Order: sequence, then C-alpha cells, then structure tokens
Amino acid sequence: MESPVIDLQAIRLAARKLEAGALVAFPTETVYGLGADAENAAAVASIYAAKGRPSNHPVIVHVAPEADIAYWVESVPPQAQALIAAFWPGPLTLILPRAAHIPDQVSGGQSSVGLRCPSHPVAQALLREFKGGKGGIAGPSANKFGHVSPTTAQHVRDEFDTEGDSPIACILDGGQSEVGIESTIIDLSRIAAHGPVLLRPGHISAAQIGAVLGVAVQAADAAAPRASGTLESHYAPRTPVLLVPSAQLAGILQQMHQAGQNLALISYSAPAAGMPPLAAQFPMTAEAQAYAHDLYAALRNMDHAAADLIVVEAPPSGLAWQGVNDRLRRAAHDSSAVLAGFKK
Repeated sequence: MESPVIDLQAIRLAARKLEAGALVAFPTETVYGLGADAENAAAVASIYAAKGRPSNHPVIVHVAPEADIAYWVESVPPQAQALIAAFWPGPLTLILPRAAHIPDQVSGGQSSVGLRCPSHPVAQALLREFKGGKGGIAGPSANKFGHVSPTTAQHVRDEFDTEGDSPIACILDGGQSEVGIESTIIDLSRIAAHGPVLLRPGHISAAQIGAVLGVAVQAADAAAPRASGTLESHYAPRTPVLLVPSAQLAGILQQMHQAGQNLALISYSAPAAGMPPLAAQFPMTAEAQAYAHDLYAALRNMDHAAADLIVVEAPPSGLAWQGVNDRLRRAAHDSSAVLAGFKK
C-alpha cells in the first residue's frame, strides 16, 4: 500500500477538535474509526448517540506506539506484553482489567477496557499530536451501528453527511484501509482462570497468537466480556444479504430470478453457464487477505445497485478466512431461513 501523505495542519486541527470534546473520523489499517477523547465521558457518549449504538456495547481505545499502557489498566500481564511486542502497532485489540480512573463509558459499564495501537501512519500522527501522545482515542467504526464498516473517507461521508448536517467535526483522509476488516480481539482480563480468549477473529489469527503465548487460544465463553462487533446481526448493508455455498450458487440464483427477485452478486468463482441477469456484480479474489481488503467496499457498492437481495458466494472455510466468514455470517445472519424457502 502506498503511504498516505500526512497533512500536519489537518492532524493538528483534528487533535484540537478531539481535545475540545468533538468527534473526528480517522483512518486505521483496519477500518475508519469515529474518534472521541476516551477520558471525556460526554464525548464518548456522543459517539454512542451519533452511531445509534447501545450504551452497553464497548468501544476500543486507540493509543500511540509510545503510550504507557499501564495508565489504562490495573496491570499489564506478561501475556499482554508478549502480544504487544509481537503485533503492535497492528490490528490486535487486547481486553484487560480497566484502571479505576478510566471512564466506564468506553467499556459499556464493564470492568475491562479494550486497547489497540493502530499501524496506519495518519492514525499514529493523530495519536501523537492528541494530548501530546498521552491520550487515548475511543474509536469504534465510523458508521451507524450494525451497518457496513467504512474503509474510505468517502464511506464515512456517505454514512453521516447525507443531510449535510454531520455530527463529525472533521474527517481525516488516509486512503483505503489496508486490512479492510476490524481488529482481532483477545480477552486477557481473566487470563489466570481462562487463558487467552478469542472474542472476535481478524487479520491476526488465533494460531499466531497461540504461537507467541505458547498456549492455545480459547473460544469465547458465556462469561466473556462484551466486545465490539460481536452481535449476531452486524456489518450489514441496508439490502438483505444471502450467503450461498458455491455448489448451490447457480441454482439458487436461477430460482430467485424466476421468483422475480432483482439480484446483486458478490462472488469469486468464474461465472457459471446460464447465469441469470443481475442488477450488479462485484468480482472478488479467492485470496483471503485481498478478499478482506475489498469486502466492505463490495457490500457498500452492491447496496447501491437497487437490488432486492445481495447474494454472496460463501468463501472457503479455512483458518485464513475466519475473519471474513465471521463478518459475512453476521451481515447475513438470517440467510439459512431464506435459503430454506428457495430449496422447497
């Protein structure tokens, strides 16, 4: 990815806006974030209001590479130190016990806090300028709650400025996000009793994390902390999404077309013979990282196709695809019921 130009004047303006309690959208390597001063409870509350986000759904605090992590948490266990050394700056969020002086708005009222150090140069420049590098920016994805996350500045504008009255004071443009899906989230807040727990898959795999820690990463349990982007329905465009296995794709498309459905298609396989006419099509690659990079742009593009349904060819099921499949499963959370109707 070509390095974006750092506009220092824009960075300074954005930092002053954040320090004054305003909202600023900023790029990260995963997706664009909607930022507020993480220690300003009213500013964090304005994130929830702008997104329409439930107040018990935690947000992630972004910190500069030089930040003192111990300021934000009760303690930094050696497992956290090992993962920070291996993967920060980068697309990994660590859940740790929250320090008492950190407002509970950032963690949805929980006793833990999610921390991440992004690798995007614009995000790092902003974090170093904001409060002299000693602050934290609460930054969930810069979109309405549950919708498709933005991976360009234009996506943010499309999401919040449709009426010309945006709740965002300014938007920093850092080009298209390189990773394209949100960070991996690992819970270390209960490390002694549960070990490391995967709350959300992403670009950094559980296997990579386990290799650094020397132990297997566990699946989320019922008592695990709530985390960003883990509701059953999430990452969804306004047009319904149907996730269809490759072997069934051509037949399901024909059945839907015969039933009068106007279809948009996201697929990575070569078009099958006899494919019905489509409102729009977005071809994808069968390589996991490239697919993740393009996924949200594809969903947003197809959402503008005036289709009744967005049909997505289900990606492969290998470990490299875990993050992509997690996002698509949540975007198409009711696919099974709809598909059952077309198979009768």
